[in-house]
Amino acid sequence: MTGTTPMRLPDRGARRRWPAGRARSAERRLAADHAALFQTPAPGGFAAGDLAGLPEPVRRCLRAAIAPGTALAQTARLRMRGHIKVGRWLPFHAEQTLSPHRGFIWHARVAGLIAGSDRYVDGVGAMAWTLLGLPLARAAGPDVTRSAAGRLAGETIWLPTALLPRAETRWTVEGPDQITATHHLGATTTQVTYQLDPVGHITALAFDRWGDPDSTGTWNWHRFGGDLGGHHTLNGLTIPTVGRIGWHYGTTRWDTGEFFRFQLTSLDPLATPPQTPPR
Repeated sequence: MTGTTPMRLPDRGARRRWPAGRARSAERRLAADHAALFQTPAPGGFAAGDLAGLPEPVRRCLRAAIAPGTALAQTARLRMRGHIKVGRWLPFHAEQTLSPHRGFIWHARVAGLIAGSDRYVDGVGAMAWTLLGLPLARAAGPDVTRSAAGRLAGETIWLPTALLPRAETRWTVEGPDQITATHHLGATTTQVTYQLDPVGHITALAFDRWGDPDSTGTWNWHRFGGDLGGHHTLNGLTIPTVGRIGWHYGTTRWDTGEFFRFQLTSLDPLATPPQTPPR
């Protein structure tokens, strides 16, 4: 689903049914992976003291995003829908467990035909997708891990309580309406720059992400990001719920690099570990 390799329909002879025992074992592993992402919320609720020492544009952003008294969740479950470009634009719906300092698992179904997940768990990135139950795309390794770590840094906007200094996020200011958060995930450091409106809402983000968006066979750093809007308050957190995301953001190639248009439909911060994976 990253667009780094072409997707082809496999031969029907490759289709196999998993034995019931193997399927149950896979379900148990999946549930364990989701539980492993859980991070205990920080004690107390959001207060003015959480912003002490931060530059004014950063304080403005976090005040706009987090209501006073909101629990300081570090893990959440999300649901979204939209369109993703897989050769052409196709509709998708997805559910995700997101833990900005640990990882993510994103399950999606595309056009009712393609199903699978992208993930970053225990410092390892991977993806696995099927078409009508047939293997379609599978990838892992150092390049996929580095790319997935960058994606996780970008998606932290959906859980702004994980962007507070007590969560060890480091902030710098580029201008009155432009701020940068530095994220360290495994061996990957990502600096995500956010554009703010006068209220402090994030309207765009941009960063360098490791990838091969043109399927050249050579991975490198490429500009990545997108435009954000539709800010709504969900469980005390005011976040962008619609956006356009892709490679080459802010360059002359943005029109061809955009591949993801989303609408977030729910956000549930977690106070306890998830007992079952999203459905």
